[in-house]
Amino acid sequence: MIVLRALGVAAGLVLLWQAAILLFAPAPYILPSPADVFHALVERPDLWRVHAVTTLVETVIGLVTGTLLGAGLALAMAFLPPTRHILLPVMVVSQALPVFAIAPILVLWLGFGISSKIVMATVAIFFPVASTFYDGLQRTDPGLLDLARLYRARQAQQVLILRLPSALPALITGVRVAAVYAPIGALFGEWVGASSGLGYAMLQANGRAQIDVVFAALFLLAAMSILVRAAVDLATRNLTPWVPESQK
Repeated sequence: MIVLRALGVAAGLVLLWQAAILLFAPAPYILPSPADVFHALVERPDLWRVHAVTTLVETVIGLVTGTLLGAGLALAMAFLPPTRHILLPVMVVSQALPVFAIAPILVLWLGFGISSKIVMATVAIFFPVASTFYDGLQRTDPGLLDLARLYRARQAQQVLILRLPSALPALITGVRVAAVYAPIGALFGEWVGASSGLGYAMLQANGRAQIDVVFAALFLLAAMSILVRAAVDLATRNLTPWVPESQK
């Protein structure tokens, strides 16, 4: 399970981190010890709860909206060929622009609230979903499509019975990738302008040289990414039981 593997890797990294502290003895404002970071986490649980919940809400809503948008664009490009010449260049341009570069514009347009962060997360993740799902829709077995035409299946039947189910493994892959990018998109938005969230907490702590608090926020962000990815794995495993485990 991804959570157990992540915990194992995290434990190894913490050991290496502690070894570096013992060997090089850096100043705490440069590299705090794991104990200092743990103390920063447990010292103000209410504060972290507020910031973590804010970022988690932005991440989850952005993941859902980005997945729906990406899947919708993929379906439009696959089944309405004229739209592909319009949507594909727009998608490529949207990803060519750094997400961090458009964050100030989104904050200016949508304000310092949660809306701009949700849009940031959506922009960061819709492309992996759209590109992988579109590729999956294009890779339906031609033999099955020929068989469907032989039996005079309508276009809608071909889509629902053949093309969509065969493209689900690709969609699952895209959503899994998006689950990792979603917290990063929300964090970028919080760095540019916010009143709460882990990104906001990191900026405030960095301005006060509280590096242990910065590391604590990074730890919570990493844990959040792992939990979101694990939730996506669980959801896709239960919602697509006909897809072989090797393709999930």
